[in-house]
Amino acid sequence: MSALTPESPVAAKVFPSPNHGERKNGQRPSMLILHYTGMPDEGEALQWLCNPVSQVSAHYFVFGDGHVLQLVPESRRAWHAGLSTWDGDTDINSCSIGIEIANPGHPGGLPPFPGDQIESVASLAKDIVTRWRIPATRVLAHSDVAPGRKVDPGELFPWKALHEAGVGHWVAPAATGDGRFFSRGDQGMPIEALQAMLVMYGYGLKINGVFDEDTEKVVAAFQRHFRPERVDGVADASTIMTLRNLIAARPQAAT
Repeated sequence: MSALTPESPVAAKVFPSPNHGERKNGQRPSMLILHYTGMPDEGEALQWLCNPVSQVSAHYFVFGDGHVLQLVPESRRAWHAGLSTWDGDTDINSCSIGIEIANPGHPGGLPPFPGDQIESVASLAKDIVTRWRIPATRVLAHSDVAPGRKVDPGELFPWKALHEAGVGHWVAPAATGDGRFFSRGDQGMPIEALQAMLVMYGYGLKINGVFDEDTEKVVAAFQRHFRPERVDGVADASTIMTLRNLIAARPQAAT
């Protein structure tokens, strides 16, 4: 691959959306957020992202056959994340690039993502993170930055394949099984420690020692990305060990 710069985005046909603005406070992209469209017809989904009435957009749109369109210049603030937070950042739109992946999502039965589509997503994402030097731990699902409010791109999205293509952070999920677990209503130091680990990784959550609704939503979001075999919001041993392994395996920040 030739040398890339933030000013030379991946070649993609432009299909402009009017829904964008200035990145606030001079922020540059430091995060990549993946979405699914959640609509049965990809053409209608594309038109919705380009309709000024919708007030939503993304930088890129990837069709089921792998074809890619650029809707918003990377230098601009697309409107894809909404009310979201990650690692202290609360204006995710200003510090991120968003990719919409055509897929009916949970409303449409959560069909698998076609191989050609995932290859295009991986190639596009690799180009973006390389040029903008986006850390692996900041390649995220919409559900990671908006737990409970959003569930896309869903538990069937192949994060492992993306990682193998050089994009994103991943470890093999710890085996599921019986054993001690924490769930809604539990309290105490173990819950506080769980919350602290989730916050350490980047999730937005109050550390209060109570397994409340917000904690359940964050645990489910974590499972949806990193332990997708069972997404139930219950912090079992598999969930906790997978989280610990991810924290231990985090790449060191570049100096």
